[in-house]
Amino acid sequence: MFVPAAIAADTAKVSGEWALTVETPNGTGTPSVIFKQNGEELSGTYKGRFGESQLKGSVKGNEIKFSVTISPQGQDLVIEYSGTVDGDSMKGKAKFGEFGEGNFTGRKKSGDTAK
Repeated sequence: MFVPAAIAADTAKVSGEWALTVETPNGTGTPSVIFKQNGEELSGTYKGRFGESQLKGSVKGNEIKFSVTISPQGQDLVIEYSGTVDGDSMKGKAKFGEFGEGNFTGRKKSGDTAK
């Protein structure tokens, strides 16, 4: 019984609304994300320059991975985020399909600080 509790305690809690800053090949973007977490599974909504999209991903320990498909100029583009969570902040890399990658940071919006 001790081991599962230790594993559960080690998984970052990311449910809630986050403000991201993303360095893209076309400049800096500031999308917002609402994560819904069920254990290690993530779902939610991504809102950015190209509208709103569903996201899916996972969080294991303090490692987070999620992806979203946007449609700039009518063509689907998958953005893959991977990074680490540290309390109410996260940072890592975002890959924009064949268009390169950039760094991202995220901050949990106040009022969503449930731990």
